Amino acid sequence: MSRQAINLKEKLTKFTEHWSPKSVANFNGHDVMVVKAQGDFNWHTHEDTDDFFLVISGELTLHFRDEDIKLGAGEMYVIPKGVEHRTSATEETHILLIEPIGTPNTGDIATAAVTESI
Repeated sequence: MSRQAINLKEKLTKFTEHWSPKSVANFNGHDVMVVKAQGDFNWHTHEDTDDFFLVISGELTLHFRDEDIKLGAGEMYVIPKGVEHRTSATEETHILLIEPIGTPNTGDIATAAVTESI
């Protein structure tokens, strides 16, 4: 068992693509992931799980059908399961996500990015 701290900043240097979550750890059946966001992501819903976002750097906008919520560095938000949403970032934004292992980032396994471990 490794007893080494996980450096999120270093993990974020290992990839360049946007909207492609990378797993950095697992706990209690959940992936802890980092993702780089820029531009607009698609509207989607997670029927069976909440969606956890923690902004590491930059600014993320959570879009709902009736309002938008802006998150800055150090801010987090949990979107309840079944709530339709999309996200966007005008500049590259780094985010920490926590989701049950295998949760498709688009809400649909057919269109989801494959989560890789880094």
